[in-house]
Parts: sequence; structure tokens; C-alpha cells
Amino acid sequence: MKEKDKKREYDEQKITGFFDKDTEFKGELSFKGSFRIDGAFKGTIVSDSMLVIGEQGKVEADIKAGYVVINGEIRGTVRAEDKVEIHSRGRVFGSIISPKLIVDEGAYLEANCLAGEPLNSSAPELLKPKEEGSL
Repeated sequence: MKEKDKKREYDEQKITGFFDKDTEFKGELSFKGSFRIDGAFKGTIVSDSMLVIGEQGKVEADIKAGYVVINGEIRGTVRAEDKVEIHSRGRVFGSIISPKLIVDEGAYLEANCLAGEPLNSSAPELLKPKEEGSL
């Protein structure tokens, strides 16, 4: 079996990188293994692994990851190769593109969503934010 054909396993308990609640970071983040953000991040995030946004996390970014778990706030575009989970305290503003999307009761979702299809490198026009006053 090829490496790409193996099903990825994610373990939220095995975090290899972490931004604590008092951390602010701007720029580009790439990582291997799982990464958790409980602080503030603005920029771009790229990884094939798992990204966890903690309850205190505030992220304004374009994200491309294998699996994204949202307990805090994200503003931007979230692209996941496997799955996006928005837990009850999660808040998402922007766009989500993922084969699987799980939204818990109590979560806040103000986003254009494309779920159920494999990740495609070209985002459809419907996922672009609408301009103020347009229908």
C-alpha cells in the first residue's frame, strides 16, 4: 500500500506544536503532526496534519490542513482534505471546503460551505464572500 493510500490517523492528545492563549503571531505557519492554537493568529496555515483551534483561539487566516477542529473563532477560508469539526463553542466566519463537515449544536456558522466532495484545488465562485448589498 502506498503512503498516500493509507488512512491518516489524527490524535488530538498528541500535540506537537502549540500557541498559548497569550501568544499573538502573524505570518505563515506550516507544521507536521498536530498543532493547537489557543492564542491569536493572522496569516496563512498549511499542513497535511491536524489543526486544533482551542476555545480561546482567534484565527484570521486562509487554512489548508488535513483535519481541522474548531473550538474557538476562525475568520477566513478553511480547506480540509479529510474533515472539519465545529464544536459547540466554535465560531466560523468565511468559507469551508471539506469532504466531511460536522457542526455541533450551539456552534456559530456564518460561512459558505462545500462539503461531501473531494477537495478541489479551484474553489467554486459560490465560496467567494458576497459584497455588501449584493444578493
